[in-house]
Amino acid sequence: MKNENQKKDLRPIMFVGTGSDVGKSVIAAAFCRIFLQDGYRPAPFKAQNMSLNSYATPEGFEIGRAQAVQAEAAGVPCHTDMNPLLLKPSSDKICQVVLNGKPIGNRGAYDYFKKEGRDELRKEVNDAFDRLTTLYNPIVMEGAGSVSEINLREVDLVNMPMAIHAGADVIIVADIDRGGVFASVYGSVMLLTPEEKKHVKGILINKFRGDIRLFESGVKMLEELCGIPVIGVVPYYKDIYIEEEDSVALQTKNVEAGHGKVNIAVVLLKRMSNFTDFNILEHDPRIHLYYTNNTKEIAKADIIIIPGSKSTIADLYELRNNGVAQSIVRAYKSGVTVVGICGGYQMMGQYVYDPNRIEGDIEKLPGLGLLPVETQIEGEKTTRQVTFSFMNQTEESIGYEIHMGVTSTVEGAKPSPLNYMEDATDGYYLNDKCFGTYIHGIFDNQSIINALIAPYTDKLSVEPFDIRKFKDEQYDKLADHVRANVNMELVYDIISQ
Repeated sequence: MKNENQKKDLRPIMFVGTGSDVGKSVIAAAFCRIFLQDGYRPAPFKAQNMSLNSYATPEGFEIGRAQAVQAEAAGVPCHTDMNPLLLKPSSDKICQVVLNGKPIGNRGAYDYFKKEGRDELRKEVNDAFDRLTTLYNPIVMEGAGSVSEINLREVDLVNMPMAIHAGADVIIVADIDRGGVFASVYGSVMLLTPEEKKHVKGILINKFRGDIRLFESGVKMLEELCGIPVIGVVPYYKDIYIEEEDSVALQTKNVEAGHGKVNIAVVLLKRMSNFTDFNILEHDPRIHLYYTNNTKEIAKADIIIIPGSKSTIADLYELRNNGVAQSIVRAYKSGVTVVGICGGYQMMGQYVYDPNRIEGDIEKLPGLGLLPVETQIEGEKTTRQVTFSFMNQTEESIGYEIHMGVTSTVEGAKPSPLNYMEDATDGYYLNDKCFGTYIHGIFDNQSIINALIAPYTDKLSVEPFDIRKFKDEQYDKLADHVRANVNMELVYDIISQ
């Protein structure tokens, strides 16, 4: 489908929320794909993101995974200008600040939100947006949390001040499933300043359940109360799979053993990062995937994966204290496959050292002892996309690295790399049922999934599927779902120059 306005320049469109987790990221991804389908060259932008789920750009820098997903939906390479400021929490009050793809240090919440220094950060995010506009049109922007955090108005970098700088047309997204939609939308609008209100051009109701016709009167009421049109009411969906930004829902995944499938347990770490490493496994029909830190549920697995962590030593300490570490070792000795990714790879070694106390107060902690390697945590972060050969396969694979630390074989052990790159090697291969790697996204490669589950093929009753085709179909399904429930003609009228 091509829109009659496709040759016109469009103003940026920005999706802000009445609160957190109302679906802004997924809605932005949908519009990225819609604009691509309609003949434009869109790109995503979020000035500041807070997430442990990050991604490496082609240039080797770090951004929030949500913007990488949106870029994928838009059909363009991801770049740090799409998310110039990333906050990666390491505790309730401390986060690592990543600016233009590189960490610049840890900051406490109180210090970060001081007025001092905000002008410098504001200039950085504004400049990033300005650079994007020279390459793409339209820019699909995303706000953060609630648009009406009036106590933070003077230091806000990501919501209405960003919209004003961009000259964006703003759509307020509200989650009707959580209740209170009238109060949340009306309150959000009324708490804006007159200048901010000028930019708000529409309301989008998200996650509706039931017969939409029953909300027709509600649409009219909202429009009368707020003086702003409702551009659409998007129903809740269950059959479209887009990567989630938040890991909150992981523990609710089904843990019952899958019959006729390979059972894979991902160890549920408190500080887990990059849980999207396992999205493809979750949708491979040969695999039953679940997340757990329960020792009995771990015992049901054919394969155990220890994921990445924002704080390897703290999560390793917890695993040793709650019995999960011991259950993983027992499982391996009984024939279960154990794989570690990034922080999980570090945990599988003999020791993890942190002499400079980069992660905390513990300078040395024994690992699981499964691999003859040891890790030293270092301040310099490695961030890059990689092309590699897995276990000397002829097929080329792709992934990315984001880690702080160097892992090496212990004295007396022979090097046994898992992955081979043009200029380096990665990971450690002990045997087909025990190995570790620093590479995220490793299971986005079909040949590696096949190798992972090869020892369990006698259990399988279904064929593999095409990963790339699956992901592309999901973006199209999402776009079709949103397009069918949003007045796109009105949207184009709003953002036309």
